[in-house]
Amino acid sequence: MTNDQVSGKKAAFVLIHGAWHNRDTWSDLIPELEARGHSAVAIDLPGAGANAAVPASFTERPLDPAKFGTEPSPNAGVTQAERTEAAIAAVREAAVLGNGEVVIVGHSLGGLTISPVAEAIPGELKAVVYLTAFMLPNGMVAGEMIGHELMADAQVLPLLMADPEVVGALRIDVASPDPDYQAAAKAAFYADLTDEQFSAAVAKLHPDEPAAVAGVPSDVTAENFGTVDRHYIRCTDDNAILIAGQDHMVEVVDAALGSTTTTHTMETSHSPFYSDPKGLTDILTSIAT
Repeated sequence: MTNDQVSGKKAAFVLIHGAWHNRDTWSDLIPELEARGHSAVAIDLPGAGANAAVPASFTERPLDPAKFGTEPSPNAGVTQAERTEAAIAAVREAAVLGNGEVVIVGHSLGGLTISPVAEAIPGELKAVVYLTAFMLPNGMVAGEMIGHELMADAQVLPLLMADPEVVGALRIDVASPDPDYQAAAKAAFYADLTDEQFSAAVAKLHPDEPAAVAGVPSDVTAENFGTVDRHYIRCTDDNAILIAGQDHMVEVVDAALGSTTTTHTMETSHSPFYSDPKGLTDILTSIAT
């Protein structure tokens, strides 16, 4: 008899959102997981959601682009170490809710958090799952991948409205009334959502993603990170992290570690937790069981 059968519980999930997003990212997915008997813990990372502050210029409308482009971010001091610690705490909370087994899932920039978690506590994880996320080999920073030639046509950088080195944040105007800017944001993050779904999704975002986290080199080893069952969910129509970039990260990490990432494919844009939560649940529950 398995531990699952003894406890009557299944592996639990920890869900880590991406840049500008928060725990509400997973509001459609969690009920699907729970319907299949899995508990889930979703958190606001430091500098995100309830833990994020907004620059004063963001609240002044009409927006003054010059002020918005130069005001220091109130989130600039957030570190990746703080985010890693928060995610480790969530893993330990989830272990109590489930059968002691935890699958951690990171979306987009959330990949920068789940990698150091897997490196730090490999024995506490059943699997680590990258949902069209930054999965980087040892020593690489996210900026290198963002600027890679394979990502030249990605549609996120044109949304930035300030120099990250000046304000300390990756800053976008999530409340922009400009239809062209809205259309560009929709194409980047939510290309397969309806306009109504897009409006609901963008209303949950915050404008300032701490820039410092993107400059921390990946620190993963075969001895720790490499021992965790590793999965990558490819999103073929993603305009934020292009499919060629996704596949490149899988290739270079596998080569560096000498082990294989199991890949799964969804024909969605960057946010399948909104556009296809049932399909995403199918993949996640297959990994967990």
